[in-house]
Amino acid sequence: MAHRRDRPYLRHRPDHRPKDREDRLTSVTESNPDIEISRRRLLGTVSAAGAVGIALGGTGGALAHSALTGSGSGSASGAAGSLTSLGATRVAFHGDHQAGITNPLQAKGHLVAFDLTAGAGRTEAAALLRRWSETARRLMAGEPAATADSGIALDAGPSSLTVTFGFGHSFFERTGLTSRRPAALDPLPAFSSDRLDDRRSHGDLWVQIGANDGLVAFHALRALQKDAGEAARIRWQMNGFNRSPGATGTPMTARNLMGQIDGTGNPKPSEPDFDKRIFVPAAGPGPAEHAWMGGGSYAVVRRIRMLLDDWDKQSLAQQEQVIGRTKATGAPLTGGGETTEMALDKLGADGKPVIPSNAHARISAPEQNGGAAMLRRPFSFHDGIGADGAPDAGLLFICWQADPLRGFVPVQRKLDRGDALSAFIRHESSGLYAVPPGPRSDEYVGQRLLEG
Repeated sequence: MAHRRDRPYLRHRPDHRPKDREDRLTSVTESNPDIEISRRRLLGTVSAAGAVGIALGGTGGALAHSALTGSGSGSASGAAGSLTSLGATRVAFHGDHQAGITNPLQAKGHLVAFDLTAGAGRTEAAALLRRWSETARRLMAGEPAATADSGIALDAGPSSLTVTFGFGHSFFERTGLTSRRPAALDPLPAFSSDRLDDRRSHGDLWVQIGANDGLVAFHALRALQKDAGEAARIRWQMNGFNRSPGATGTPMTARNLMGQIDGTGNPKPSEPDFDKRIFVPAAGPGPAEHAWMGGGSYAVVRRIRMLLDDWDKQSLAQQEQVIGRTKATGAPLTGGGETTEMALDKLGADGKPVIPSNAHARISAPEQNGGAAMLRRPFSFHDGIGADGAPDAGLLFICWQADPLRGFVPVQRKLDRGDALSAFIRHESSGLYAVPPGPRSDEYVGQRLLEG
């Protein structure tokens, strides 16, 4: 001890300090012989996973996860690799379509609507969309915001962050662009089951944020709010969540807060008519002044409160009759697996349809609605417990289609007339937004509308 002051502390000696990530892994694996892992393979795989994520956007996450867990599944090394790939996955900002439409569901989400402030018009809106686009591009690439970054997401990767922008019906009046407002953006019809709060509905501008890390998602929300400056004010804002990637043994369709597998009937990108159903044609029969929407889509957004206490009082058999599918697997009551087609004509021993005539899955099926289909990409929400002890929870319903008059509206009309699920849900807010195509490398979102 007498000689301790004559030498530097051990932790300051460079020959005793791990010099890089491989040295640190050497220390871990040598002191933990049960962890069987090739350090060079892990480092190389993680690096490659990041590159795959950057090159392929949302698809990269699945590829990276597969690469990292392809051997030794369930081992400590597989778990460590999966966590690393989760943060590294990057979605491209530029492209034919905006991000956040066809990408896999993310664990965290924020929806927010803005109204332009008094006196703000087309010029201010264009400047705002230019700022927002640059911020979204940087954050989706894992870079800090351009000005006064808050440091909320410091040390995190992009974590599959997507930022999506849309225009409400009122935006076109505020900016003097009513002649360029598509007919598909006309207000949705009223439905008898609606209990809508106007303060949480509509809005000039709509932004959807999704990420697989809560801090990354909030960082984007905060940055965009600050970017709004004096041009726009928040009208409403909602927070959502989904199951985290990797929380199940294999990828599977998400469950909602009722415990039901939700999204089985979604159109698939592999289907030949997918683009026709979801995206506005680049060159269609509409007037030339609406051509700015070519490659875009329409988002219907609804806050659907689930009456969970009432739902949970139903037996399992009753719940499955309401939905028309088994709760455990999502398979139709007529048999098979989750993706098995429903045998809607099949009768039971009592002579009644096995899938009841008012079952949610039957009424909403595309074949029951002239082929009408929409891509559902929701988040769950929970905003606390009410004074009556019931949870304020449910679904932030978001669906995408090329034309809401052929997608959401006909299906919701049928559900409104006799869906068994209606007794257990309440539509509390609503919005319809024109979501323009993805920006080219030298564009901001909406430039073809605002400067065309």
